[in-house]
Amino acid sequence: MNPLDLEEVKQYVNVHIVEFHQHRIASLEQLTIDRLLQKNPYLFKAKHIVKPWDLIDELLTAFLSSSEEKLFGDFLEDLAIFIAEKTCGGHKSATPGVDLEFLHANRHYLVSIKSGPHWGNSSQHKRLAQDLREAVIRVKQSKTASTPEPVLGICYGKTRTVHTKDGYLKVVGQNFWYLISKNKSLYTDIVEPIGYRAREHNERFESERDRIIRRFTKEFLDRFCNADLEIDWVKLVEFNSANFDLDEFSL
Repeated sequence: MNPLDLEEVKQYVNVHIVEFHQHRIASLEQLTIDRLLQKNPYLFKAKHIVKPWDLIDELLTAFLSSSEEKLFGDFLEDLAIFIAEKTCGGHKSATPGVDLEFLHANRHYLVSIKSGPHWGNSSQHKRLAQDLREAVIRVKQSKTASTPEPVLGICYGKTRTVHTKDGYLKVVGQNFWYLISKNKSLYTDIVEPIGYRAREHNERFESERDRIIRRFTKEFLDRFCNADLEIDWVKLVEFNSANFDLDEFSL
């Protein structure tokens, strides 16, 4: 592999981490209260949330948690592809289920990248295994001299490397970043640039978040609270789940 220029990595991260923060802001700006209220109302009732503003805050936190995990996962995937491009001529794959392909030591690596170890359900795991099997077949049919090596690469976590029963190599955390760079410290080298101007970005984000909470709280009070500002849980659940139509099916 070619030696990795960490300054190039830092420059890439400095530019693209800004895009991550911009996408965070955009996810807030595009959010509506109707979309926010699609979250499970029974859960929040069970948590004994009684103040409307607390409910809006909890709902927004839950929404942002899943949204940011996806956004940052995309950022890490793109970073890994950038690094592989520099070290071994890797490229983003067009093959379903495969994010990165690169050649090294007479092996054709077919890598599906996940940001963290807790991803997907059993059906998605089966789909990934099938996608990687089909990718291996494609490489073999191309009659190249390289041996196909299917890999599930996970950006953080401490799980040890293992060949799974589904036939692919599972590589996690430090080992994943080493696989694409041959740099044992890369997983810590990227920490500082990821925090580039983090305080500035988060101050802007929190300002926008506070504005959204105020606006949604006012709308929620008007639509789902009584005169005493108490949450009308029946009305809220009806908005979230009322859809009776089984009478049309003679059930």
